[in-house]
Parts: sequence; structure tokens; C-alpha cells
Amino acid sequence: MEKFTKPMDISLKCECDVVVVGGGPAGFCAAAAAARNGARTVLVEQNGYCGGMATGALVGPFMTSYNKSGTRMIVRGMFEEVINRLVEQGGAIHPKYCRAGGPEAGYHFRGHDHCAPFDPEILKRVIDEMLTEAGVKILYHTSFVEPVTEQNCMKGIIVSSKNGMESIWAKVVVDASGDADVAYRAGVPCMIGDGKKGTMQPATMFFRIGNVDSDRLNAEIEANKDRIDLYIDGVRHGAFHWKIQEAKKNGDFSIDRWVVGLYRGVKKDEWSVNISRIGNVNGTDSESLSQAEVIGRQQVEEIFRFLKKYIPGCEDAVLLASGSTIGIRETRHIKGEAVFCAEDVLEGRIPDDVILLTSSSIDVHGTVGGAGTKYLTIENGEWYGVPFRCLVPLNIEQLLVAGRSISATSEGAGAVRVMPPCMEMGHAAGVAAAMAVKEQCLVRNVNIKKLQAQLVEEGSFLG
Repeated sequence: MEKFTKPMDISLKCECDVVVVGGGPAGFCAAAAAARNGARTVLVEQNGYCGGMATGALVGPFMTSYNKSGTRMIVRGMFEEVINRLVEQGGAIHPKYCRAGGPEAGYHFRGHDHCAPFDPEILKRVIDEMLTEAGVKILYHTSFVEPVTEQNCMKGIIVSSKNGMESIWAKVVVDASGDADVAYRAGVPCMIGDGKKGTMQPATMFFRIGNVDSDRLNAEIEANKDRIDLYIDGVRHGAFHWKIQEAKKNGDFSIDRWVVGLYRGVKKDEWSVNISRIGNVNGTDSESLSQAEVIGRQQVEEIFRFLKKYIPGCEDAVLLASGSTIGIRETRHIKGEAVFCAEDVLEGRIPDDVILLTSSSIDVHGTVGGAGTKYLTIENGEWYGVPFRCLVPLNIEQLLVAGRSISATSEGAGAVRVMPPCMEMGHAAGVAAAMAVKEQCLVRNVNIKKLQAQLVEEGSFLG
């Protein structure tokens, strides 16, 4: 029997103005913003904490929030609030202190100016505080199942939890699932990965190490400055690639990488490790994710042994934690009223309906090793803008999509998939959703000038 039908009664969990699916960087900002703007807001999150990739997958640091020349912070609004709260609680280093080429940037120069290390445990608490203060109803341990629609209009969602199947009725739904789960199941046309072969960026199992002699590690980099950022056969060879070469010769390193991605954390002796690489992972398929996580933990063991044996300063390192979930860079991209693309980044375009400005580089990782990796920075101007229309899906009303699965090409999404822009997308989605409820209009028809003015009033920078 391939399938069966089971009739069931689904009880009503609650009614609200705005329901947000997913509590990652885009989702928690959307929920807080909607509630602060007067909407009765519910946040649905499958884990027991918010933060998504930042807390569950240990992805870090926050990438740049500054303009191209590194002279001005431009991704502000809710992202800046998060950073300031973290700094106050000892949970982050402000990006103004972290420059390209330094340890907080993983010794990268291009596109890594003003990164911001953070403590994922403190971030969990900061997010809880923001949501609670705003009056958001938080539903942890609750998974999205299906959308509830009527005549191509969202009416709510069905969720699953320890309570069983329940429904949540809402006037506006924000899909911040990271995979466009709500949009896809509501019939919104979507593109997987590059849209050609469905190729998606590789996954990474991040992990954190402690008890590192950071002075010795930095001294090794200082002594080999001229060997960083070399391109051999079109593949970038970054920090410590000479150690990888030595380890490969000795049979101690099998992963197809030529850069040791070490990013110093808030504490001097703690580092975030971004080296693992698992290709051909479908982040919308549970079996594929499961296999990736098994492989990822195997890679963590191999990488940790390599670090202790070959990287100066890591001899006595301890493994603090690996991600409780695999780090996913790309899955679905919705088709929306506008499509964000590489040219928008390279040409520094600023649309009339801009909701955030950023200078994040196009960063599309090759499926295998460094081959095929695209890393491109702005060619014209200091920043570019993301249009509100990219959050508005086709074929459905009262739904917004925020985060890495907005309407974009693979290259376009490769620039704005990082966490600071995602937070500001969520910020804009939350404000727009609350406006639509207040003004009793379709969310796609909110007054853009009013939306922009409200974002600026709440600290966003729009030029």
C-alpha cells in the first residue's frame, strides 16, 4: 500500500493576526516586528529555541553589515539591536572591531570586513527576551504541516506537536522556514537550487573548539601572509592550505577543501570551524538531511584530528560542540513579483521598493571542493538593495516569504542568504504583515512609502 487516507478532526489552537513559520534569523525578527507594530503574533518553531542556523547549526560569525569600503554600518534595524543586546550581555564582538584579514574573519580579505562573532547560547536567550517583550506567542516543539487556503488566499496553517494536529488561523502568514515550505505547499511556483539541474550549494557541519593557543595560531598566519588567498587551477587556496597539502600527502585529510576556515569567537581561545563539506544534499528531503548529518559528524572527527596534529596552537584544543543540525546554504527559491539576481548585486541596484541595503558578496560554493565556487563583490557603488517584491510570492494572497528562500536566482540568493540581510528581510516582512492587518488590505498592496518610513523609524538604513 503506497498511501492511505485517514479522516481526522483538527482542533483550533488559536487565532491571530500574523503567524510566522520558522524562528531562524528572518523568522524571529518577523515575529518581533509584527508584534511591536500591534499585530497579535504567533511564532511556530520546530526546535526548543530560536536562531535557526545561528544557534542550531552553529553557523557563524555574522557576515558583514557594513558598506563595501567598510566605513559605515548599513544593515541595521533589528540586526543592530540583536548585536547591541549581545554585546551588552558579553555575547558578541561588535562588527566595528572586526576587520578583514583578521582572526574573526577567518583570515579572509574579500567580503569579510566587519564580521561579528557571537555566542550561540546567549543568542538563544536574547531572542527569547525580544519575543517575550514584544508579546509574541511562542510555540516551540511545533512543526508546520500544511497551509490552509481558500480561493488562493492564506487563512492559516496546520501544525503538529505533542498535542497532535492543530490549526492556527491568521490574517497574514510569514514563511520563514528557510525552505519555502509554506509557499511550496500552498502552490507557489518554486525553483530548486540553480534551477537547471537542481544543484544546491553543499552543506557544512559546523563545530566549535576551545583551549586554542590563539597567539601561536596567529603567528603561523603572520609568517605565511604571502601564501593566503592564492588561486591554483581556479580553486582558492586560503588559510593553512599548506597544512592541508601536508596532511593529504600523509593520508590524514580526505575532505576536498583547500582552506582551513577558522573564525575566532567571543572568547580568545574559542574558534568556530567551517571546513566540513557535503555535496549533493537536498535540504528539503529528510533522508538526505539524515545522511548528511551522519557524514558531517564523521567529517568533524577527521577535521578535529587534523587541527590538533597540524595547526599550531590547536594541539591541546577541545571539541566544545558540533551543530545539532547540518548547515544548509540553499534549497528552494520562490517565484515572486520580482527576482533578485547577480546583476542587482554587481551593479549596485537600488529598487524603488527597497527594504534593506547590504554589500554582501555573491558566495556560491561549488558542489565539490572549491571547483565551481563563485565569489563576486559589488562593482558599482557601496551597497545594493533588496526589493519588497522578492518577498511577495506569485499565485497566493496574504503570504510573505523572508530569508534565504526569497524570489532570487541561485547567484542572487548566494549574496543575501547570510544572516544580517535575512534578519532585515524578516523585519520588513513583520512590519508589512502588521500594516496589512491594520489597514485591512492585501499584504502585497501595502503602501511601500509607509513601510519604508516605518522601517527607518525602527532603525533601518535605506540610504
